[in-house]
Order: sequence, then C-alpha cells, then structure tokens
Amino acid sequence: MSPRRSKHVETPVSPHRYIVVEGPIGVGKTSLARRLAESFGSELVLEQGEHNPFLERFYRNPRAAAFQTQLYFLFQRSRQLQDLRQQDLFERTRVADYLLEKDRLFARLTLDEAEFALYEQVYSRLALDAPQPDLVVYLQAPVDVLLARIARRGIAYEQGIERRYLERLGEAYSRFFLEYETAPVLIVNAAEIDLVGSDADYKGLLAEVQRHRKGRHYFNPLKSLF
Repeated sequence: MSPRRSKHVETPVSPHRYIVVEGPIGVGKTSLARRLAESFGSELVLEQGEHNPFLERFYRNPRAAAFQTQLYFLFQRSRQLQDLRQQDLFERTRVADYLLEKDRLFARLTLDEAEFALYEQVYSRLALDAPQPDLVVYLQAPVDVLLARIARRGIAYEQGIERRYLERLGEAYSRFFLEYETAPVLIVNAAEIDLVGSDADYKGLLAEVQRHRKGRHYFNPLKSLF
C-alpha cells in the first residue's frame, strides 16, 4: 500500500516587496490588506485609527477636533513607517492599509488655512523618509456603497459621517491618484465585488496584484451572478 500524500497548498508569490491598499473610508482597504497579507504570508502594517483618541470627537464635531486628530495621525503614521524604513525591506513582503501621503490629503480636506499652514510646518520638520511602495491598490466605490458598508460594520462613532464629507473625500482621492506617479497603481472598482466574502472575487484581484507591471492599470470586474 502506497503512503497517502498530504495535500499541499501553494502560497502565492508576490513580485512586490511592499504593497499598499488605499481608498476612502468604508471601501474595505483594511480587510483587503489583511487578506493579501495572509495570502502572501507577509507582515501586515495597519494605521490603527481606533487608537487615535481624537477620532470619535472629530466625527461628532469635525471643526473642533480636526487639527488634533490630524496631528495624532501624522505622528503615528510617520513613526510607524520610519520604524519600517529601518528594517530590512527585502526580508519579506509587507502589506499596508495606508500611504503616508494620504495624511496630507485628509489634512487639506479637514483643516482651515491657518491650521493647514501649521500642519505643513510640522510635516516638513519631521523630515519624513517613508518607504515607497512597489504597488498601490486603490479601491473605489460610490458614496451610497460606502455609507452602506459603514453602517454594516457598525462602528458607533462612524455612523454620523456625512454624505458630503465622503463625496469630498472621494474627489480628493481621485485628484491625488490622477497625479500620483511614485509607484504603479491598480485602480479597482470595488462597488460590486466582495473581496472578503467571495473567494472568486478575491482570486480575480489577487491575480491582478501578482502581475508585475508599471504605470496605472484598472480592474473593473462584472458583478458576480452567483
């Protein structure tokens, strides 16, 4: 009798050493980053917004808490990425759920002119040298989809997020990635797909991520029928 062979599940290989997933609130970037990190057996780098003590106040009263919220995120993100920079980036694949540059995007959106000028002084004095990604996966979805997903995940302080804020945020992301040339960008229409609950949807995106390409590319899958 021949010995029974154990099943071997092959781990996908990433041609990228540093992958960043980006997109507006509620689009699913952290969930996708977690799944990609699991697939590649890589280190996961999360921005951990729940640790920001000013975030709940910001969603209740944006004007009163915007500056404190943004500075906390700036210090948190820059410290985390500086630590990452000091490690061996070629040791293993890393997947993150934010770009440091997005900090300025949010600052420009939420701060008034005087606050943003002060923020820019702090930003420049930090002498940031964040590692640059090999690929950015930019998730897009309409505001109605974002609002539905925010409601579904049920984080209490997010339930007051206004439609207009998400509209402005989506516009800011679109402008940002229109001019972004630091790394290849995979732009994903995430409105009709389930990258967490559907293996078929996820495998389709995973195949796109595994391709080694330059420039800007689009992944616009049709809605699953089953």
